[in-house]
Amino acid sequence: MNHSSQQSEHPPPKAYAFLLLPGFSTLGFSCALDALSLANHHPSGRKYYKWRLISETGAPVAAYNGVTVNVDSALTELAREETLIVCAGENAGHGSTKVLLNWLRRETRKGMDFGALSSGTYTLALAGLIGGKRVTTHWEYKTALAEMLPDVIMEDTIYSVDGRVFTSAGGAASMDMMLHRVHADYGVKIATWVADQMVYTVPRAHSHGQRMSLQSRPEVRNAKLLLAMQIMENNLEDPLIPDEIASIVSLSTRQLERLFAKYIQTSPKRYYLHLRLEKARNLLRQTDLSVTDVCVACGFKSLSHFSKSYRASFGIPPGMEASDGKVLWSDVSKK
Repeated sequence: MNHSSQQSEHPPPKAYAFLLLPGFSTLGFSCALDALSLANHHPSGRKYYKWRLISETGAPVAAYNGVTVNVDSALTELAREETLIVCAGENAGHGSTKVLLNWLRRETRKGMDFGALSSGTYTLALAGLIGGKRVTTHWEYKTALAEMLPDVIMEDTIYSVDGRVFTSAGGAASMDMMLHRVHADYGVKIATWVADQMVYTVPRAHSHGQRMSLQSRPEVRNAKLLLAMQIMENNLEDPLIPDEIASIVSLSTRQLERLFAKYIQTSPKRYYLHLRLEKARNLLRQTDLSVTDVCVACGFKSLSHFSKSYRASFGIPPGMEASDGKVLWSDVSKK
């Protein structure tokens, strides 16, 4: 039997459609696309996947780093057998126009698998497609999405799968998610071969955390310090005082201060303030919450203290961060 007749016995390649939004992440997109492309280079000679790139107007799309990618078409009708992936990054709301959201609703009604990379999860949420679903997104966007989308179950994982919906934190996590899909499509041998071609010897499971855990950080090697840091991260809206944290971890306040000075080179109070201000910056940059609302959400009792601390840490007042000309995700509702 010749090679062409062998190919004809196989089912057609699985089809993907990548929807690129302005500001998308090239790393996440490339990791996802290359997993499919490499599968087609398997020694079997079989074509496992095909794909097309789409933008709202059919014009090339600029990624967040300025790289411009040509696409195959504008928004077009998809086949039920296609799998749709929304690729986004910075300013996802700006690219999530009413035209695009209506197209997403119409096409996904066909029953296809669909998903998102990085902040593309927010675009799916704006389209009303992930209510009650377990999803993930890049950790920088997680706080904003959790504040704005209470009906979505946010997971702090590299990717998430809930029925026909799949989402990824973006970056290298896109590779893990696509290897998971290759495995589901064609089995462990093909997925392992693709991973080897990527020189990616230990693909991560979906439950893997997005960031290096506190326990894994080389600068932290003390169990009670780790516990104190975790307590702080879990209590940003209603912060505890250092004495309370020290008591919970069975240390004196002075002993806790010594641990922070030795391993983190700062005080517990300053470290805690840093965590709360980082959360505040994410909310100001990625939501339309008022400065007052952000102040409360991050555990500040006084707006003046919040503003002073924010300016000291980031060089600008919080009001300027919230109105510096960026397009907020919620701005799409005004279009």
